[in-house]
Amino acid sequence: MDAIVSLLWAAVRSFFLPRSRLQLEIVLLRHQLTVLRRTAPRQPRLTNGDRLLFVSLFRLWPDVLRSLVILRPRTVVRWHRQGWRAYWRWRSRAQPGRPRTPADVRALIGEISAANPLWGAPRIHGELLKLGVVVAQSTVSKYMTRQRRPPGQRWSTFLRNHAEGIACADLFVVPTITFKLLFGFVVLRHARRELAWIGVTAHPTAEWLARQLSEAFPWDLAPRYLVRDRDRSYGAPFRRRLRSMGIRDRPTAPYSPWQNGHAERLIGSIRRECLDHFIVLNAAHLRRVLRGYAEYYNCWRTHLSVAKDAPFGRRVHSAGTIARLPMVGGVHQAFVRIQ
Repeated sequence: MDAIVSLLWAAVRSFFLPRSRLQLEIVLLRHQLTVLRRTAPRQPRLTNGDRLLFVSLFRLWPDVLRSLVILRPRTVVRWHRQGWRAYWRWRSRAQPGRPRTPADVRALIGEISAANPLWGAPRIHGELLKLGVVVAQSTVSKYMTRQRRPPGQRWSTFLRNHAEGIACADLFVVPTITFKLLFGFVVLRHARRELAWIGVTAHPTAEWLARQLSEAFPWDLAPRYLVRDRDRSYGAPFRRRLRSMGIRDRPTAPYSPWQNGHAERLIGSIRRECLDHFIVLNAAHLRRVLRGYAEYYNCWRTHLSVAKDAPFGRRVHSAGTIARLPMVGGVHQAFVRIQ
């Protein structure tokens, strides 16, 4: 520090010296630098004060680079750039101001926007205000989930909204103890997974299927669409009955049972939970067994698709003694509370 003060004092004093004396002093100093360059190490030891002085002189007078002897010009330029970056880093440091949005609020904004792709920032902002979360609308716009696709509902939402007007039907084969084949016919409503009808016959004709459809759906409760496969049993009388009841026929594509997945899933449940545990004697026996399972299926069996409730709904009982109730010939045991 003393060396810098002495240098500044010498600079001020030079303003009052004659020009000839200054020139002699410059020649003497240059010769001393030449001697030092021959004897001193190539890399001089500089302090931060020395670097600051060189950078300041370069800032005031860029041509000072021509007079450098112990340093290379690019070294002083590098110091200048480093100092400039440090200065602007200091100017751009975090300033006290608007508080940061909490992480839970940011997560809530993202969750609402992802769950409702049709909502914009004003709608989400209004929803947050109703939840007691006070933020600016610009904050909502900043933390909304960016949709990769145009806003719209998912297929699951679309099907759930139209499930009330959709039903499905299908046939399945059951062998008897005498190796005869019986046919079961099921009709399922999509909304509550309600087993609307179940019938048994040895000869599934189109006329018989049409009568089963009339018994499954009263005139005022018929669905809007019926999904079925392309079995030849669904002949002209069956299709005419559909049109007369105001039901739109929706057959699946050929060899595509997955398009009638609800009915296929129901038939699988009937086989696993009922028919695999019985030896069917005849049509009357099969009809009695299937009607018992239909009662268990609609009134007692819980379903994941209806929030673990039964299709007809089961009340929650929290008081009383728990007892078992045999269902489907004792294959299943329902639990109830008895007062």
